[in-house]
Amino acid sequence: MGDVPIQGTCDAGFGAVRAAFEANFDERGDIGAGLCVFVAGRPVVDLWGGWADAARSQPWQEDTLVNVWSSTKGSVAVAVQQLVDRGLVDVDRPVAEYWPEFAAAGKEAIPVRWLLSHRAGLSGPRETVQRDDFYDWDRITGLLAAQEPWWEPGTASGYQAMVFGHLVGEVIRRVTGQTPGTFIRANIAEPLGIDLHIGLSDAEIARCAELVMEPLAADSPMWLAFGQLTGPARAALLNPDMQPPGAIEAANSDAWRRAEIPAANGHATAKALATMYAALANGGELDGVRIVTPEAVERLREGQGPCIDLVLGAAAPFEFEWGLGVGLNRLGVFGPNPRAFAHSGYGGSYGMADPEAGVAVGYVMNHMDNNLLGDPRALAVMGAVYASL
Repeated sequence: MGDVPIQGTCDAGFGAVRAAFEANFDERGDIGAGLCVFVAGRPVVDLWGGWADAARSQPWQEDTLVNVWSSTKGSVAVAVQQLVDRGLVDVDRPVAEYWPEFAAAGKEAIPVRWLLSHRAGLSGPRETVQRDDFYDWDRITGLLAAQEPWWEPGTASGYQAMVFGHLVGEVIRRVTGQTPGTFIRANIAEPLGIDLHIGLSDAEIARCAELVMEPLAADSPMWLAFGQLTGPARAALLNPDMQPPGAIEAANSDAWRRAEIPAANGHATAKALATMYAALANGGELDGVRIVTPEAVERLREGQGPCIDLVLGAAAPFEFEWGLGVGLNRLGVFGPNPRAFAHSGYGGSYGMADPEAGVAVGYVMNHMDNNLLGDPRALAVMGAVYASL
């Protein structure tokens, strides 16, 4: 390995996982990153290393936080299942029963299930918005409540890249009176004792890593895909424009970090993601702390129908299937078990659970890659995890 500082622990028998993590720095471009793996409810790998800044002057620490982008969505999905467990939300009831304004423009019958599975026809706003607009919760939820769907709800999924957290989070807010960030902190992060936050304090901002992403080459697959987007896909990915470098500059700002954007601006450590998914892999409970029932875990990974997603499929036309707020492992990116579930984030982060194998993994990093599917860092780590079992 090179000169990258690596710290943490790795149980005997999981040396291949450490080697894959180190190779992510030496061969696959990582600058700073964390990796945590649980097996049977116990952490067997907890590593961090590299640098928290582009200048490589600040070592990545055990408590370094980093924006995990869409990996945030998994915690929002778990929060909804907590409300289902408590009898406060029924995913088959209309969203409008909890959020009356949502009934506008023919959306009165759309169930909560379709928000969670990206099937509500609301991949993004119809009205042009800027990144700063997402710092204003009421503006975005108001636009979404008023607009008509982009396609017939329920017939296909269209990834709600930036608005998932506002759509689902407004249901959480209407039912509990708490913003989704506040609810998740009190009901997931604090009970599990994990460093997972949506909306940061000044002290938490001081622990944040700097995101890094190179400008897209004009002939790169992602650049070409962005140029071909229309309709629902443009609304999801270009309204607001989430291409580098502008989106990365915004995400490194204090304003972004303080806001609650539950689709995209959760900040976490790898251990935080892995711990939450370890509870899910263990029937909803870890070390005596229950966050959801075993039935809720099964609901999370209940397939909502495979299709070519109208947003994700615009760039790579493969069939994908959502559960209730998490991605199902149809393509084998997260190990050999097709019933494993996960959520990855823009640039490469992810959290996953495989209840049948008792495995959970969290990976976070600050050097964002632009692979459309199957980040090589994730594939390398997951391969090493399963080879080590």
